[in-house]
Amino acid sequence: MTRKTIVFLLFLLPFLGVSQTEDEKQLRQIYTASLTEGQSYEWLDYLSNQIGGRLSGSFNAELAVKYTKEQLDSLGLDKVWLQPVMVPKWTRGIKEFAYIETSPGMTNNVNICALGGSVATPLGGLKAEVIEVQGLEELEKLGEDKIKGKIVFYNRPMQPELIQTFEAYGGCVDQRYSGAAEAAKFGAVGVVVRSMNLRLDDLPHTGSMSYGELPVAKRIPAAAISTNDAELLSTMLALDKNIKFYFKQTCKVFPDVQSYNVIGEIKGSEYPNEIITVGGHLDSWDLGDGSHDDGAGCVQSMEVLRLLKKTGYKPKRTIRVVLFMNEENGLRGAKKYAEVAKEKGEKHVFALESDAGGFTPRGFSFDCDEANFEQILSWKPLFKPYLIHYFEQGGSGADVGPLKGNGTVLAGLRPDSQRYFDHHHAANDTFDAVNKRELELGAATMTSLIYLMDKYGTVQQSKIKG
Repeated sequence: MTRKTIVFLLFLLPFLGVSQTEDEKQLRQIYTASLTEGQSYEWLDYLSNQIGGRLSGSFNAELAVKYTKEQLDSLGLDKVWLQPVMVPKWTRGIKEFAYIETSPGMTNNVNICALGGSVATPLGGLKAEVIEVQGLEELEKLGEDKIKGKIVFYNRPMQPELIQTFEAYGGCVDQRYSGAAEAAKFGAVGVVVRSMNLRLDDLPHTGSMSYGELPVAKRIPAAAISTNDAELLSTMLALDKNIKFYFKQTCKVFPDVQSYNVIGEIKGSEYPNEIITVGGHLDSWDLGDGSHDDGAGCVQSMEVLRLLKKTGYKPKRTIRVVLFMNEENGLRGAKKYAEVAKEKGEKHVFALESDAGGFTPRGFSFDCDEANFEQILSWKPLFKPYLIHYFEQGGSGADVGPLKGNGTVLAGLRPDSQRYFDHHHAANDTFDAVNKRELELGAATMTSLIYLMDKYGTVQQSKIKG
């Protein structure tokens, strides 16, 4: 009997009056518990509205560590602990200010925000002529003669024709991350980057940037400009190349400080030394309250363990939730977790991350070999009643990425992504933008995959254990 025939028969079972399988019943219990008595939305409410944005190294990040540990302690897990990690500390300072100057005294105010990790402008601000480029390659072609003394305006937009919005994001984020370092090499005095956003609005989107090996004395200030104002600036430059841009920001970089990954686990009943990890990142940017990025992923991951206990499921393997610190501007928490796991000789068999917002779940992406992917595909009919159809190979998540190797299967929850970048790293990444039902569906979907992976193990494990 072929695999396609088996899948077709599994699909027909409910219509033939055959009783539900054990797996179907377990998934039904998980979804029912999440949708009728879920905890994820309440947790997110507190994390977002009582604590707020959780910039790495900030007081709010400390409050988030304390709160989430307390909540995990209340679940009656076998173990809850904090894992120390040194993280960068950067502050935004007072609200940024910027304008376009067409002639002395004639200005148009525009919306900007400093990029995370940027240096400040001079105390009185920075004003210079502007040169517009579509990316790093064009910058290099122009050379120092045309760039020196100017503010570089990176205006390459996310490609709207790409259905996978993360692909569109990946196609232009290099100008935000490396734009200042590259522009400084040609004598630029500052950079302004079009926000990573698919819609036109007045909200600037921050994000991480790096100066690489550039000496501190040569670092130049970097800011994001809203998409509406990027369009305005580009239009005005087309009419007059001599206009000037002014901006002022007071951000500051401090020495690293200690923070923590928050970890809790249910010990496996049969294979306690085999670890299944589920998590999101606890830090966020500071413009909003980080509800979609990544408060949603954190509370969904916490809910996985609560739902397993609520439905009475006893895991065979150790199920561990990890709330990673410092994903946004350093990935220090993920690296520390993987480093400690290696030092202890821990065996991670599966790791699932939620870091794509709290929108309606569509499925998962997997970083694994063909044999494991074939097994995962055999579970797809179990998810069909919940409208989960997307099971694809390719990518997982930044925080679980360091665990790759030694046969570990990695995965990422894939919610509908069409609205994600409307909120990503912006002031409107707030609790009111998260739909309760969508968040709870995501938590149930993650729990269901964790249940199946725990019950059946990876293909290699299955062969070893008979």
